[in-house]
This record gives sequence, structure tokens and C-alpha cells, in this order.
Amino acid sequence: MTTFRIATAQLPITGDARQNGSEVRKFMGEAALGGAQLVQFPEGMLSGYAKNPIEDWSEVDWHIVREELEVILALARELKIWVVLGSAHPLTQPHLPHNSLYIISDEGQIVNRYDKRKCSYTETTRFYSPGNEPVVFDVDGFRFGCVICVEINFPALFMEYDQLGVDCLLLSAYPIDKIFYTKARMHAAIHNYWLSLSVPSECAHMMMSGLIAPDGEALNHLKTNQGLAFNDMDKTAPELDIALNKARPWRAIASSGQFYDPYGVEDSRSADKTGI
Repeated sequence: MTTFRIATAQLPITGDARQNGSEVRKFMGEAALGGAQLVQFPEGMLSGYAKNPIEDWSEVDWHIVREELEVILALARELKIWVVLGSAHPLTQPHLPHNSLYIISDEGQIVNRYDKRKCSYTETTRFYSPGNEPVVFDVDGFRFGCVICVEINFPALFMEYDQLGVDCLLLSAYPIDKIFYTKARMHAAIHNYWLSLSVPSECAHMMMSGLIAPDGEALNHLKTNQGLAFNDMDKTAPELDIALNKARPWRAIASSGQFYDPYGVEDSRSADKTGI
């Protein structure tokens, strides 16, 4: 398949997993009704995000989080839709949870989980255990990768997903500054893949959730602070021919360095860095 419909969610995040889970299921239904093959939710959507509103993990009833997740799995199977869901993932005591994205298939199975690798200082020392590997998964001819929030400041992660051949990078976040969105557009344009940005309603004064094209152009984003942004990714779109079929392959060749070998020169004027 050369086209793919994605729904990117923007919702308020509370410290109540039952309320969060109910909202997730409501918008899963809307995403399926709108023909989306995959719906993406913000960082920390199910469990609640650490620091705001969760100030200590003792506030979280992990049994309720698991119950809500099980109901979400069943609904994904019923709706036949893929779900990428932000949540803390508890570990064995005394280890801190992971800050994760659950990758849920349209058969209602958790097929993988992305654990945030580059957690902030406060996250690492008080709230989360860092993960250690990238995650890619394929749906209907499109390859997806995952990153979370502050990882936007680590270009090597975005380069890694380029090398892993992703068509779309799913960035779920809880940003704290407006420059975040500019960075997201930059990564999409440099690596020539789609980038879907899902943020909570609490960030609506800075940016809206939606999709960025492989040329860095903003596509459909939410107009209000709560809901879904629907977008169709099309690998054959004429306006993306340069980004997808010329720029991205060329950069892969150029990055290898081998292309330039036959064109290298041995010239005294080249070697002399102080001459005129």
C-alpha cells in the first residue's frame, strides 16, 4: 500500500487512569470511524505524566492502569485499529517505571513497547528508568518508529530511525517550550520522513497535534485544544517526489562517504590551507 491514514490525538491528561482510559477509548472510536489505520496518543496519556499531574508514583494505582489497558486492548481488536499509547510502565520494585509507548496491534495485542531512552535529569533521578533500544514496526506497507518528548534534542536518535528505514516517526510529548515544534519540523525535513506529533491539551497554547510532511511542511493539525487530527500519508504524492525519491536516497549515499572517494584530489593548492 502507498497510502496510510493516521489520527493524531490531543487530549487532557489527568492523574486518574480510569478517566484517561475512558477518553482514550472514546477517541479510538472516533479514529476508527474516521477511517484511521492507526491512532497515536500523547506521552503519559494512560497513567498520567510524572511531575504534572503525577508528583509521586504512590499516587498511581497500577492495578487500575492494567485494567484500563486490558479494556483498550479489547477495543483495539474490536475496532481493528492500531494504537500507540503513552503510559508509564511499572517495573519490579525498587526500580522506577519506564516512560513508554505501548504498540497495540489491530488484533488487540501489545506487539512491542518503546521505552524512552533519553530521559531528563529530573525524570531519571526521580521518576523513570531509561530504556535502551529503538522500536520499529510495520503496518500496511509503512514502517513506524517511536521517540518521546525531550529526545527531540538528541539528533542521533532521529538519524538512527532514518537508517532503520522508517516512513513515519511517532513523537509523543509533553513539551514545555514553543521551539519544540520547530525542532520537530527540522527533523522531518532533514530525514525526509513524516513525523506525527501528539501533545496533550495542556500544551495547546504552544502547539497543536498533527502531522509534518517529509519536506518539513505542516499538514493537518488540530484547530481546537482537544480531538483528533486526521492525515493521509501518500508515498506517491507529486509534491513529495523530491523529498522521498531524490533527497532521502541521495543523503543516504552521501552519508556513506563512498560516493566522494572517486572525486577526491591530491593537489598542493588543496593541501595548503594558508595560501592565497
